[in-house]
Amino acid sequence: MSPVKGEKPRVLFVGGLGRSGSTLLELLLAQSPDVCAVGEVVHLWERALGADERCGCGERFTACPFWLQVGERAFGGWSTVDRDAVLALKDRVDRTRHIPRLARASLSAAELADVRHYADLYTRIYRAALEVTGARVVVDSSKHASLAFALRWAEDLDLRVLHLVRDSRAVAYSWGKQVRRPEVVDGEDFMPTFSPFEVSKLWTAQNAAFHLLASRASVLRLRYEDFTEDPAGTVRRLREFAGLPDDPEALRILTDPPASPVRAHSIAGNPLRFSGGPLQVRRDEAWRSRLPRRSRAVVSLATLPFRIRYGYLGQRESRTGETS
Repeated sequence: MSPVKGEKPRVLFVGGLGRSGSTLLELLLAQSPDVCAVGEVVHLWERALGADERCGCGERFTACPFWLQVGERAFGGWSTVDRDAVLALKDRVDRTRHIPRLARASLSAAELADVRHYADLYTRIYRAALEVTGARVVVDSSKHASLAFALRWAEDLDLRVLHLVRDSRAVAYSWGKQVRRPEVVDGEDFMPTFSPFEVSKLWTAQNAAFHLLASRASVLRLRYEDFTEDPAGTVRRLREFAGLPDDPEALRILTDPPASPVRAHSIAGNPLRFSGGPLQVRRDEAWRSRLPRRSRAVVSLATLPFRIRYGYLGQRESRTGETS
């Protein structure tokens, strides 16, 4: 069913710190034709337009039919986009340090003009993606809280935010591993790695920011552990949150997975998006035996307040997927 003409583009923005299962969740949602998953659009300006990295479909960004159509509909072609100007605007708007300002009830005229100009770039992309695919909802797994705060100022966008949380110790273990980036065409590149203490600061800052956003936008919190325990229930819940009807076909990938699921036209993200094999939901708890004791102690202590809040203290890991 094509989007209604004149209707605000609806986006499900997946927020939180990376390595929390967002790519898998996004791919599951994208198996339904009423959902269009575009990956981490926040990286489009540098990695796609700048480095011409591979889309999740396997093609270079500049050769992907989907992104060519999106660029044409959104901007009259990607060649018309002044990438340097967008990156300069991004620096003025989309940084963690700007969140306190973006969270205010009002902005100065100059600040508001910048934020709305920046948000409009994304709104154009979302609208074009819906027009090209005929979907009703776009999933953007950019995760950055600062972008979510900027998008709340958009004049013509239906923004719904999923705050995805994972145990900080699991996240720290994952960010300590070296992971190759298969989207890089020329040469070899790897995702950045962070120390346990650095991850603790990032994990706390991002989660605190989404708690703040929950008082200003529509935010739903979900634990990775609850998602992996009940993937079907999670998909139903997120479709309802996104304003989509309950559709048994949207769950077919979980009960009768095809050999080759639909690949999303995604920007950046976990290498899983290139696998092409069946999507399997399994909780990864390798950190319990492989995260060094000292690292575990550092992360446990540094993230204690939010670990308690999310039910990650000792054995009391209750289900805490409430609406923020």
